[in-house]
Amino acid sequence: MIVATILDTKTERALELLCEHYHLDVPKLGVGTTKGRSKGVLAVYSADRKEILAVSQEYLYDPFVMLHEFYHHLRQFAGQHRGTEKNADKFALDYIAAYKRVASGLSTT
Repeated sequence: MIVATILDTKTERALELLCEHYHLDVPKLGVGTTKGRSKGVLAVYSADRKEILAVSQEYLYDPFVMLHEFYHHLRQFAGQHRGTEKNADKFALDYIAAYKRVASGLSTT
């Protein structure tokens, strides 16, 4: 449902649902860059501002990018920002794989 919601251009709603599930405050969502973090980056999570910033609007609707950055938000709230890029990628890919299973009619077990 999360991936489908992002694909349906309702990323804010997807973040609300994720935050409800993980018992977190909802991060802000915007388009822009953070000083010193724009080279080759599609989006970034700013822990200070509790905000996910995408370099362009199109990435706000990219499930992989949004879930990857949400993982960083999740880890920050857990009080341990040891969320590596590899783990953020895995988090996003796991959600996408679950979406694909459901979309193809396969069991989610």
